[in-house]
Amino acid sequence: MSLIRTRFAPSPTGYLHIGGVRTALFSWLYARHHGGQFILRMEDTDCERSTQASVDTILEGLNWLGLDYDDGPIFQSDRVDRYREVLGRFLEQGLAYHCYCTPEELDAVREEQRAQNIKPRYNRKCRDEIDPARPGVEPVIRFRNPIEGPVVFEDLVRGRISIRNEELDDLVIARGDGTPTYNFAVVVDDIDMGITHVIRGDDHVNNTPRQVNIFNALDAPLPVFAHVPMIIGSDGQRLSKRHGAVSVLEYRDQGFLPETMRNYLVRLGWSHGDQEIFSLEEMIEFFDLAQVNRAASAFDADKLKWLNQHYIKEADGERLTRLLCQRLQERGISLSDGPQPSAVVEALRERAQTLDELADKSLYFYQDIGDYDEGAAKKHLRPVAGPLLKDIRQRFSNIDVWTAQTIHTQLQACVETHDSKLGKIAQPLRVAVSGTAATPPIDETLALVGQDKTLQRISGALDFIAAREARGA
Repeated sequence: MSLIRTRFAPSPTGYLHIGGVRTALFSWLYARHHGGQFILRMEDTDCERSTQASVDTILEGLNWLGLDYDDGPIFQSDRVDRYREVLGRFLEQGLAYHCYCTPEELDAVREEQRAQNIKPRYNRKCRDEIDPARPGVEPVIRFRNPIEGPVVFEDLVRGRISIRNEELDDLVIARGDGTPTYNFAVVVDDIDMGITHVIRGDDHVNNTPRQVNIFNALDAPLPVFAHVPMIIGSDGQRLSKRHGAVSVLEYRDQGFLPETMRNYLVRLGWSHGDQEIFSLEEMIEFFDLAQVNRAASAFDADKLKWLNQHYIKEADGERLTRLLCQRLQERGISLSDGPQPSAVVEALRERAQTLDELADKSLYFYQDIGDYDEGAAKKHLRPVAGPLLKDIRQRFSNIDVWTAQTIHTQLQACVETHDSKLGKIAQPLRVAVSGTAATPPIDETLALVGQDKTLQRISGALDFIAAREARGA
């Protein structure tokens, strides 16, 4: 069997979105599974829309996801001479021809065809004219598509696909300025780069018969095609920004881990039994295009968060600490006046679905809490809690060695003195020291906050209660 070579060939005209990332992942996994090669190609012949910023975004996104490539990035803009060479050969061999029809004439033909309930397509006016040249008109180059017979190819996902050549027109393969169009350039590229498997979204299915005919015209073997189904939103509509179709780097910035995105995306349209969680090694071992579903896959933001929470729980502690520190420092938070970030990570890692949430939940350890959560303060910072908070403040001020154990001992003593329950003091304490009603176990939380800050914040909560009582609230 020849060396398998797949490719990811985005147009650098925008961000790297979820659909593109999944295509890249499938192509990368297929190559790695078979010990083949994965090629990165930038299809940047649209000079007006292609930007270096988009190229950088694509490279950064692939690097973040760990999708390394064996060759590339190869830019189509660097291969213009090669396209012109093949175009010249096509013209010489009668496989293509110049078309001088103006846009207005083409529009008129289409309108007439629609009026007659005929599928709009080019009427091949210039196909057999000996000298169709017209002064002042820059001709495009059209491929001389076969007029009869079927175009047949086997798709690893969709099975055999056949379309009649009568349904295809003579597509433009070079614009008036000489730049090649997508369907032509991609075939020349795939041949020159030895691509054996073309894995892409099923929105390209209609392009494939046209490309097959160009492969045949060049006497080149066809690659194996696999058109993967589209990703849709939870409402069944095409994925858009409101569903989460944003740049993959936005997910990184929101605090999703790369292993989360790989695992989530590989399961959008592919399965291996009932397994949900895959290591990268397992993905490479198990991935097979035969197990890709034909049906569209729905993007589920809640499941993505659930999966990210799983990976945060399982992540290496040093790595997670480094990521938390980075996020806190980006917010201008000083870590010098607070607990060791590694201890905060261990206290909170099972309570956060994203790194952003982990950072949010860490803030009260390193800075003043500001306003209390309104609902939590209304429920727990009430006058009835005042005596308990005053007593525990006094007990805490007498602790010589501030640990979770000594804190717990004093909490138990306070509860017994007041013939109360732990929750009656723990919840007001939580709100007092964190501003919210949800924290790790109260003794662990207070140990991390520190003795001085705990005492100060209890005093602040007592002032809040007193002011509330004075208002009669």
